[in-house]
Amino acid sequence: MKNDWKSLRDEIVAFRDARDWKQFHTPKNLVAGLAIEAAELQEQFLWCTDAECEARIRDRKRRKAIAQELADVVNYALLLANHMDLDLPAEVRKKIRVNARKYPVRKSKGLAKKYTEL
Repeated sequence: MKNDWKSLRDEIVAFRDARDWKQFHTPKNLVAGLAIEAAELQEQFLWCTDAECEARIRDRKRRKAIAQELADVVNYALLLANHMDLDLPAEVRKKIRVNARKYPVRKSKGLAKKYTEL
C-alpha cells in the first residue's frame, strides 16, 4: 500500500510540476483547495435522505461525479502531505491508533458519541 501512495503522490506532483503550479501550492492554498473540493463532494449529497444518497452512489453518472470529487480531495491531501514531507499512510495509521485509544470497542461499539461522552 505504501508504494501505491508514493506512486499516486509522484503522479500528482509530476502533473503539478509539468504545469509550473508549484509556485501556487502554498500550505494556505492547498488547504483552501482541499476544503473547497470537500465542499463539492458534500454538495453531491446535499438535501437527500439517506436512501436517496445511497441511490446516488449506485447511479452510474452520479457515482462518477462523486468519485471525481473524492479524487480531488485526495489529490490536495497528497500535495499537502508532499509539501510537508509527510508519509501520509504512516500518519493515517497513527491516527487510527489515536482513535482506537479514544474509542475503545467496549465503550463505543454501536454508539455515535464523541469520546468525551463515553
